[in-house]
Amino acid sequence: METSVMNTERLTMKELDLADADFIFELLNTPLWLRFIGNKNIRTKEDAENYILKIQQNPTSHYWVVRLKENAIPIGVVTFMKRDYLEDYNIGFAFLDQFAKKGYAYEASKRLFDEVKHQHKKIAATVLQDNNNSIQLLKKLGLQHEKEILINNEPVQLFSISIQC
Repeated sequence: METSVMNTERLTMKELDLADADFIFELLNTPLWLRFIGNKNIRTKEDAENYILKIQQNPTSHYWVVRLKENAIPIGVVTFMKRDYLEDYNIGFAFLDQFAKKGYAYEASKRLFDEVKHQHKKIAATVLQDNNNSIQLLKKLGLQHEKEILINNEPVQLFSISIQC
């Protein structure tokens, strides 16, 4: 994937790099990340840097840091990656708690979706059943509930959308 920077009316999204380590440390330790995505054991800035390097070394894993255009403050991430347990690429998003419910996640995810939909026949997303905000956003993007799957013996809802080329 060649898209290193994407913009919307209020946001700029730039590919994740090592300079984002402090932000990644903060984001991955928020209550919402820990509850809905899981503990990645990021305890230090060095852990965050290693997490970023692992993402960068995986050619099927793409992360963009989402920033407010007005002040360049990082507020979240949008992701597009091929997971081992899914046939299709997976779209994802996570934002700092204080930036929830402001439309930023939808705005960034829609921009990413519009960028990648021409290159894929189907796009998937996984979400915990009680993550209502994410489920609503996925539905707003046009993804529909497909089925429940088990990931590490935990039930997860699989949403997807078929792209008409």
